[in-house]
Order: sequence, then structure tokens, then C-alpha cells
Amino acid sequence: MTTSSRRPWVSLAVGVTALSVALTGCAGGSSSGGSGESKTITWLVDNTENTVAYAERIANDFNAANPGIKVEIETRPQGGEGDNIVKTRLSTGDMADVFSYNSGSLFHQISPEQNLVPVTNEAYMANVSDSFKPVVTAGKDVYGVPVGTGNAGAVLYNKKVYEKLGLSVPKTWAEFMANSRKIKDAGIAPVIQTYQTTWTSQLFVLGDFANVASANPNFAADYSANKAKYATDAAALKGFEHQEEAAKAGLFNEDFASATYAQGLEKLATGEGAQYPILSFALPEIKVTFPDNLNDIGLFPLPGDDAAKNALTVWLPGGVYIPKSTKNLDEAKKLQAFIASKAGCDSQTKAVGANGPYLVKDCDLPADVPTAVKDMLPYFEDEAKNSPALEFLSPVKGPALEQITVEVGSGIRSAKDGAALYDEDVKKQAKQLNLPGWN
Repeated sequence: MTTSSRRPWVSLAVGVTALSVALTGCAGGSSSGGSGESKTITWLVDNTENTVAYAERIANDFNAANPGIKVEIETRPQGGEGDNIVKTRLSTGDMADVFSYNSGSLFHQISPEQNLVPVTNEAYMANVSDSFKPVVTAGKDVYGVPVGTGNAGAVLYNKKVYEKLGLSVPKTWAEFMANSRKIKDAGIAPVIQTYQTTWTSQLFVLGDFANVASANPNFAADYSANKAKYATDAAALKGFEHQEEAAKAGLFNEDFASATYAQGLEKLATGEGAQYPILSFALPEIKVTFPDNLNDIGLFPLPGDDAAKNALTVWLPGGVYIPKSTKNLDEAKKLQAFIASKAGCDSQTKAVGANGPYLVKDCDLPADVPTAVKDMLPYFEDEAKNSPALEFLSPVKGPALEQITVEVGSGIRSAKDGAALYDEDVKKQAKQLNLPGWN
């Protein structure tokens, strides 16, 4: 085994509580029953290669430790299509025994108090970081355990391209644009975009939130209370504007409209493209598909205007939940308990490596983490250098953002119009959640 070093999650424990406070309500408990018979349970996950790899490893290791239970993996698409499948299966009572889904604002959109089994008082929840619990809490109950690691919404970049062209990591947007022009002049795609996989289009906006929070520390609270808007807050608008500016400058790969996420990772790993604004959970996928290129990839935050305030936008892991429709509650809870244990973390690390800190007790990072993770950790460890993404500070996130940012990045809609349209999308979601101040 490799040696390990403790990487504490130091900066989010206070900030993320804002999300659970914003939504109030109450949920009933649930009792479990079961028998000693052998059971097969199902676990629904998204269909990325990375997710399937670690889910299958967890399932195999769990099966070995629990010979009376077999876990079968089911998959669903990513993005909006996958969201709809999750919501439909919950509403029809046809959900798998356990399922993986987002934490934070999107978690609240699946009506947890109505659809999920609360696990607040389960013994295994003592293993779960207090930084994570608020983003899977509705009313007074906790509903999920973390799977995967903390992530960042940042720019993954090809270090070999940077070295070849003599570039330095940019600390401001102006420096990023200057680097990108030099990369374009060298015949390399400066900024990778992959709009066939629509969710990837959002990172210019979502990954910029640390800059928004730096400019306006009260933005998340004001946004939740309907007192701040993307279209009218200058700092919040910049994510849309930066995407529009990069598109107009011709900095995207020529096939940006049809390229997929998997193709984007290939471009990055092989140096066909230099910079990819994306979630850092891409790193294990690169490890699986391009292992020889993994340490050619570095990471830097999406830069803003002030180099002195250069900060990273961080994501908490998604959750694993149990629907009330399960017929195998005891077995489902045993799987949750395994995932929220050191053995569960070890399964994930063995399958795909670690791309950030785990939010489970006693789960350390191996010493041989990828270069990009080493680039990321100093930002995680200094609370002045990071902010949780907005979706972990506010329950409000409109479902149409990925379609809107595709339009902005494709030149179909201006940044200002895209931000205004997103504000309207957000309004619908906030009213569905019955948030105060939205009427």
C-alpha cells in the first residue's frame, strides 16, 4: 500500500450550512425490516467511465464482505436527461434500491422528504464529515452519504503545451486570454468546449463563483432571497461574459458544438487542446483512459480580475440515497454504510484514484495523487483561497443553465441575454421550492 497523508477539509464546514438553513420542513422516520435470506439490490449511477469503474469496484468489495448480498449496477445518462430519469423513477416508485445523485441545490429538486429514506440517526453517519451533511439535509433529516471526493470547477491544462510555449499559469482573466491567443497562434485549440455533452458548457459560469463571492460575499444569501441577479450583478455576469468573449475570439476547438466530454478529455490528454474548464472529477477518467498522460495535466482556478484574490470554486461530492420505494432497506443501508467507511474510500481509490479530499472519517489521500490534485490542494487547505460553488450555498439552481450556456458559447445568445434568461429559469425553480421572497 502507498503511504498516505491527512488532507483535512478545513474551509467549508461553516459556509455550506447556509443551504440547509434556507430550506425548512420536516420528514418522518423510517423503520427497517429484513431477513437473513440472500438478496440482490440495485444501485443506479451515471454512465461516465469513472463512475461505473468505482461503483463496480465498491459493489465487488461490498459483495465480498457481505456474501448474503449482491449489488448490481444500473446506469443512466448524465446531465438533464439523467436528471429527468431520476425524477421519473422516483415519482413512479421504480427507483433502484440505492442511487447516486447530486448534493446541494439539485438534491432539493428530487423532493427528498417525500421520496427518500432519512438516515440521520444511523450509526454510520458518524463517519460522514460535518461539512457534507448540510448539502444532503432537508428539514431536520440527513438523507445521503458522500461518494467520490471533493472537486473543483477549474481549468485543467496540458502542462507540456504550456512548457513548450513558455507560458505561466494565469492569475487574471487578461492573462488567460493572452495565453490562449499564443496557444491559438501555435496551432493548438486553446479552450476545449464539448457542447454535445451539454452539462460541460456551464463551467465558465459555475466555476467562476469564487470570484463572485470574493467581489460580493453576500451574493449567495442575496441570491437565495431574490435580492441579487446574474444579469444585474456585475461580478456574477462575468462568467457569461467570459464565455462569450472566448467564443468571439475563436478560441474554442473547431468541433466544439459536436464534441463530447470524452472527446474533450482526449484532446486535453493528447495536447490537441490546451485548456478545459471542467470539474476536476475528470482526472480519474483521464487516469482510466489515458494513464500515461495523467501527470501531464495541471489545474488552475478560473481567473478573475484581481491576481491577489485568485481563488478556487470547490464542489462537494454527490450523495448516495435510498428511495422510500426500496423493498430491501436493511441491505441498502449496509451498502450506504460501506460507502461511508474507509473500506469504501479504499475501493474508490483503487478503482480510479483520488481527485481531492474524501469527506469520510479516516479516508486519507495516497501520496501519489495526480499532479493536478497537488495543484488543487493548497486552495482547499486555505479558506481564503476557495469558495463552495453556489449550488452548495443556495438551494436555487435553474435546470436550463446548460442549454443557456451552450447558446452563449455558440454565439446564439449574448452573455447579457443568457444571464437574464437564466434569472427567469431560476425564478421558476425558487417558486417550486416555495422559498421566501419569491412570491
